[in-house]
Parts: sequence; structure tokens; C-alpha cells
Amino acid sequence: VAKALGEDAPVDSWDLIFKPEYMEKLANCGVTYLDSPDEMVTIALHYTGQDIGKTKRSDFKPSSPAAKALKGARPYIKQFHSSQYVNDLANGDSCVAVGFSGDVFQAAARAEEADNGVEVVYSIPKEGSEIWFDMLAIPADAKNPDSAHQFINYILRPDVIASITNYVWYANPNPDSNSMIDAEIIEDPAIYPTDETKSKLYMSSQLPSKLAKIRNRLWSDLKTGR
Repeated sequence: VAKALGEDAPVDSWDLIFKPEYMEKLANCGVTYLDSPDEMVTIALHYTGQDIGKTKRSDFKPSSPAAKALKGARPYIKQFHSSQYVNDLANGDSCVAVGFSGDVFQAAARAEEADNGVEVVYSIPKEGSEIWFDMLAIPADAKNPDSAHQFINYILRPDVIASITNYVWYANPNPDSNSMIDAEIIEDPAIYPTDETKSKLYMSSQLPSKLAKIRNRLWSDLKTGR
């Protein structure tokens, strides 16, 4: 990215993957979008100042700000994929990818292990982004709910969950584990965001089926270049 855009590249902003003046210069080294309208269209809505909690039909029109932002970047997108970017980043086949934090940290670990000269860095855009959670759930009709509760209690024990965080580089919900987490992880704002960053994060919501169809059509048209 630095080679394409210089040291002042806006790596902490959605401008990097939406503004044509940046995307055009990044096209040769490869930009990957997630192949997911739920994530990518919502990101575009948020980036263009739309209220994602009050999404309406007009937000998905070709003339909408979000659609224009996506279409402006479209000519310079190398691929739409929701998993291939892990290997592509690690191998240096893509220089920018919109992806999930855990996947990007995995790519960084692979690049470091391969010692191939590729440095992979994860950044939360300053404008804010979607927040996600991995969950442990017990089905309502589980045959052994007591055992399931015991397992979850074990996993969330400070020493156990800290060891998991240290291995997978995922934040965990138990603050009592913080003292056992490696400093490079607990002090990394991309893994444990500051309160200021957390205030800019949002949760996507399930759209009504009619709106979801319109959004998905917009996404299909974008991918096919229509």
C-alpha cells in the first residue's frame, strides 16, 4: 500500500477502498471485497452517512450515495470473496482486503511464518465499522444442558479463555483474564478497541425480505458491472 500510495496512505479510513483516486492506484496490487451484500452494502451505507438502523428502499437505488460509492470503486476491485483473501494477503497477492479481524490476523501469522517479506496489518476504519461476536449457545431442547453450562463456564474461566485469546488473537468477554493476556494483544487497539472506537461501531440488523431482495439485486448488479 505504501508503495502504491506513499507513506500517508489513509489505511485507517474507508476512503482507501471507496475513493477512485486511491483504488485506481491499488488496482495493480489487488483489492478484495467480501462477497457479502450484508457486510459490504451496509459498510457503504455507513460510509456515506446513512442511518443503517433506518434503512429504506431508496437507500438501495442506483442513484443512492451508497450505490454510487460502490460503483465508483468497482472497476478497481480484483475479486469478491469471503475467504480467499486470507491466503492472498499472506502471499502478497492482494494488498488490501475488507475482511474479518480474525481472518486478517491469521493472514498476518501465515506471512510471518513463511518469512516472505509480507507484512499484514489490520485496521479499524476511523469512521467506524461493523462489530461482530462469536457465540456459544445451548439449544432449547438440548439433552444435557447442565453439561453444556459446565463447558461454557470452563471455557470462560480466566486462565482458559486467556490462553485461547493468546493463541487465536481474538478478544474475549472476561475482563478477569486481561492480566493473563499477552501485552501485544491486550494493548492492540485493533483487538481491544478503545472506548472512542467502540462508540463508532455498529451492529447490522436483519432486513425485511423485500428490502433484502432489493439490496441483493444492487449487489449482483455491482458484481456483474451493470
